[in-house]
Amino acid sequence: MSALAKGASRSVDMTQGSVVGHLIRFAVPLLLGNLFQQLYNTVDLWVVGKFVSNEAYSAVGTVTPIIIMLIGFFMGLASGAGVVISQYYGAKKYDQVRKTVHTSIVMTLVLGVVLSVVGILIIPIMLDLMNTDPQAIPEATTYLTIYFAGAMGLLLYNMGSGILRAVGDSRRPFYFLVVSALLNIALDLFFVIGLGMKVEGVAYATILSQGVSAALILVVLARGEDCVRLQWKDLRVDWRILRQIIRIGVPSALQMAITSFSNVFVQSYINFFGLDCMSGWTTYSKLDQFIILPVQSLGLAATTFVGQNLGTDQVDRAKKGTRDAFFLSVGITVVISAAAIALAPWLVAFFNDKPEVVAYGTLFLRNMCPCYVFICVNQVYSGSLRGAGISQPPTYIMLASFVVFRQIYLYIMANYISNTILPIAMGYPAGWLVCSILTLIYYNHVDLAGKRVVDDSTSMPEKS
Repeated sequence: MSALAKGASRSVDMTQGSVVGHLIRFAVPLLLGNLFQQLYNTVDLWVVGKFVSNEAYSAVGTVTPIIIMLIGFFMGLASGAGVVISQYYGAKKYDQVRKTVHTSIVMTLVLGVVLSVVGILIIPIMLDLMNTDPQAIPEATTYLTIYFAGAMGLLLYNMGSGILRAVGDSRRPFYFLVVSALLNIALDLFFVIGLGMKVEGVAYATILSQGVSAALILVVLARGEDCVRLQWKDLRVDWRILRQIIRIGVPSALQMAITSFSNVFVQSYINFFGLDCMSGWTTYSKLDQFIILPVQSLGLAATTFVGQNLGTDQVDRAKKGTRDAFFLSVGITVVISAAAIALAPWLVAFFNDKPEVVAYGTLFLRNMCPCYVFICVNQVYSGSLRGAGISQPPTYIMLASFVVFRQIYLYIMANYISNTILPIAMGYPAGWLVCSILTLIYYNHVDLAGKRVVDDSTSMPEKS
């Protein structure tokens, strides 16, 4: 059997075998990997909160919507590449998998340059739109400038890991994240405590660590002996495949970018209440990212599972995988949310023990956690639809819920009902609820049969 035809030695064929087993085996390394990825900004926050200043803490924490607005656009395109690869892999069209890999890497290199330039140019505009406290602007500007200048490492890692996950390999991306996360911790402490650097220290630590993870993932792809092997001499764009990636990825990319841009305005409502509230929200937001990691991982598992099974027209199996992923996500989310509610003050104080900050963070955490079950619907069922190549309707639903509805809610709440912090903050779970209802309605009315991205006119898989 040729190296190309046999598939990746660490890849997983999800078209047969235990549904729950495949979901768990795929999601656990992905969950652990995402956990370590969250350590990047978490350690940055902890270091500046403990060793720099409250202004620096607020600056690093509240710029997340700006970062996600640009990085999220790329991640949407990367998800499109993953769907195309998973369906070609499920259909055993390994030559098309190889072409998609090389097209995706070229796309990443081009977009990486564009993202860095655009990101640096829009920093002042975004900070102004966020109504950022003047005391936090210098630190926020420094952090964002360094972050965007070194964003290529993050993009290459995420595209490379997405390629491996599309063929069922979620373990090696996890190993590389462990290495880079530990390196980030060491560099944070070295730059800030050892060299006396401030916000710029944690920013440099982040981009250097991301660069290492990118190098590791590229080495693995280049040295592979399978259908996802990266050969530098073959780097070129297959325009037909690029159109498939864009068709699937652009709706997700726009949804992520527009939602994050909308969150810039949401952040301005939070920032209105001052630095302590900003810091409390920063801490809640970081804990929020940890709480939803399991459901995000299962959502990605559902995307790959559905993609591979629809690649072989196993519609019932794809639907069963979606249901199982949803119930798993609900059970795990309920347990984690209950623990977060009970331990809220201690969790907040770990990052910033200023009493006013702890009070705000605890308030947010205890009122938001009961609503996380709605996110299970959004992540799993939207992930399933994207795995089927249906990317536009979930995008429209999320935009309607997280942008249009949420902005209307906040405007009415702030101007006509109660301009206090908790009703303002509850705009987030209100959007989750609307999105969940609309997503379930659409999913239950769509026919997944025949929903494949891969083109049946492509060449037959190589024989062993």
